[in-house]
Amino acid sequence: MKVYIVLILVFLAACTATQVEVDTDPQPGGTDSEPEKPQEEVTAEPVEEADLSWQEQQVVDVLTGESYSIADFAGTPVLIESFAVWCPTCTRQQRETKELHEDVGDDIISVAWNTDANEDAARVKSHAESNGFDWRYSVAPAELTQTLIDEFGIGIITAPSVPMILVCPDQTYRKLPNGVKSPEDLKQEVAACA
Repeated sequence: MKVYIVLILVFLAACTATQVEVDTDPQPGGTDSEPEKPQEEVTAEPVEEADLSWQEQQVVDVLTGESYSIADFAGTPVLIESFAVWCPTCTRQQRETKELHEDVGDDIISVAWNTDANEDAARVKSHAESNGFDWRYSVAPAELTQTLIDEFGIGIITAPSVPMILVCPDQTYRKLPNGVKSPEDLKQEVAACA
């Protein structure tokens, strides 16, 4: 039953992710309208004094069979994507991540955690191999997925919004803005860790 509820929430979140711009000015260009203010850029602050147990949880890389945890990478920036194989937006983000690694190599570590309870390791491995993605791919255990939801909210498993977490070298972390992020966007986010 929980799986159905999560799938319904994911579907609803994906359906509401599209923003519609509405013109509320009854007289475009009229003298009563105020000049448009530039939008402020919103940058999430690193989470402080949070439960870091999710960084210590061991998961299995479906490509190598080796276990790892995010804590193993302390001292190096880590980009974590919560994804699903069925999600074309996720695959698009992963292509951007591949391009990032063609530029920076292993200076940034990428991890893709499949948080869809209906997908298994074989399907995730096939997805990564068929697309030429060679970083760490894992199926997030249910308890890890729940910890992520508790920490970041249900949106962290809403695959079409391309949820990503940046873990800085000092293990502070933050959720990145939703949507596909270019290699340049990701490099800027990592540079903000320093």
